[in-house]
Amino acid sequence: MTATIQLNNPEHNDISKAVPQTATMKNRRPGLLKRICAASAILAVVTAAQLATSAAAAAVYTTEPGDSFWKLSQRFGVELEQMLESNPEINPNNLPAGIEIHIPDAGPAPLIMSASPKLPTVMSAVAFKAPDFSSQQKTGSTSVKPASYKKALRAKASVYTASAAENGKWGAVDYFGNPLAIGTVAVDPRLIPLGSKLYITGYSYSGLPAGGMYAVASDIGGAIKGSRVDIFVADSRHKALTFGIQGVTIYVL
Repeated sequence: MTATIQLNNPEHNDISKAVPQTATMKNRRPGLLKRICAASAILAVVTAAQLATSAAAAAVYTTEPGDSFWKLSQRFGVELEQMLESNPEINPNNLPAGIEIHIPDAGPAPLIMSASPKLPTVMSAVAFKAPDFSSQQKTGSTSVKPASYKKALRAKASVYTASAAENGKWGAVDYFGNPLAIGTVAVDPRLIPLGSKLYITGYSYSGLPAGGMYAVASDIGGAIKGSRVDIFVADSRHKALTFGIQGVTIYVL
């Protein structure tokens, strides 16, 4: 006996209808894939352009009132020495608002808070802190030459005072905003990194500890280039002029 099975939906038995539908779907798929690929390519191009624009924008910064290389190095997560090397034509002692500076290899910026919308300031957590000295290596104190050090170099030294004529609008503070004191030394950061502990000897001046002293490289100066340092003294400009230019030996600790 031959059994005949009849489906409830007559269209399911109509092979002539089922085949054309399948063929139609297959014919549509290539067009759909082409549109998806085209849209993906456009998105990739737009994204790459946005990334390139973002990278270019991050590489150049327009200074604002109150900016300094130190503040910007902390804000953009870049070493101060790198900032200075990337902007050799700019005087670090005079960073006016409205000029463009290069930010090298900007990394994640530390947390910042703003005193106003236009003047971001670095939080105290990243403020400069003078390096710790042992009880026998107090800044500005007289002591014997350290037993160990990273390097020693010969340099020409001059001295400067808290006079407004020497410090201009910045006032009697070092590069980090700390009050000038015996033991403050201006250096070329390309040779001696800012924040370095130093021991200086070889000078002759009644306003400085006799024999040698411990100090911190916490200041810079427009004329301080290469093997040249400027030592702060708590004297009048008239007396400071008697120091002249002297040869000293600097031990970087």
